[in-house]
Amino acid sequence: MADHIAGLNHLGDFDPQNLSNTVWAYTRAGVSHPGLFEKMTEYIVQLDHMEDFKPQTLSNIVSAYATAEVSHPRLFEKMADHVASLDHLRDFKPQELSNTVWAYATAQVSHPALFQKIADYIAALDHLKDFKRHEIYSTLWAYAS
Repeated sequence: MADHIAGLNHLGDFDPQNLSNTVWAYTRAGVSHPGLFEKMTEYIVQLDHMEDFKPQTLSNIVSAYATAEVSHPRLFEKMADHVASLDHLRDFKPQELSNTVWAYATAQVSHPALFQKIADYIAALDHLKDFKRHEIYSTLWAYAS
């Protein structure tokens, strides 16, 4: 299947959730397929906008790349630029915030504007009761890395 997807001329029939599910499934299965990840990267970075990418989709894609140890700085930059440009992050669940900064730290991709945006959002919250303990730990680890 990955060979088929990687060989397609374009991925226009893939919505953001399909893209996310595909890279996450290969990562979770421990199946390495550089051509698939490259094809996904090329498709995402050429998109005119990222408005159709929901927080979970964004988070899952960068987490999948980081977990699979696949380095695609242009993808990470495009995703981070999008998140940093958002008016607010209230649509992001704590796990999505945590997984996002964890992915950037794990992939060793620096994007100060993204980290600042997420830090400012978390610092402005009235409480952290919606954050699970491991989400706090992962977030702190990401900022310390």
